Amino acid sequence: GISGANLHDSQALEPLVRGIPPIRSRRGPRRQRPAKLHADKAYDNRHLWQWLRLRHITPRIARKGVETSQKLGRHRWTIERTMAWLAGCRRLHRRYERQAIHFLAFTSIACTLICYRRLTN
Repeated sequence: GISGANLHDSQALEPLVRGIPPIRSRRGPRRQRPAKLHADKAYDNRHLWQWLRLRHITPRIARKGVETSQKLGRHRWTIERTMAWLAGCRRLHRRYERQAIHFLAFTSIACTLICYRRLTN
């Protein structure tokens, strides 16, 4: 999802989770939601904890002042690595396009190229 630069990440979490498409599984019906959600301390908000639990999603959010974000590092490195790969694309490093649909198109092209390079190596 794309949001404005002046919007806090925690406010964009609900639309992002709602926008997850059904997941195809080998057996049984398609899953409509993820089983758990990993997030850092920026998402430690009582409203988000309650909202995730109402949707039967197990929140794995580091709490402010209680635990370090080192425990979540095992899961976050995948996202950080992928964002670094995308930052290597000059066109995506700065957002030149005014329309979000154009930015998403270039992001899709960059993801396709990254996957192609990973599969050929």
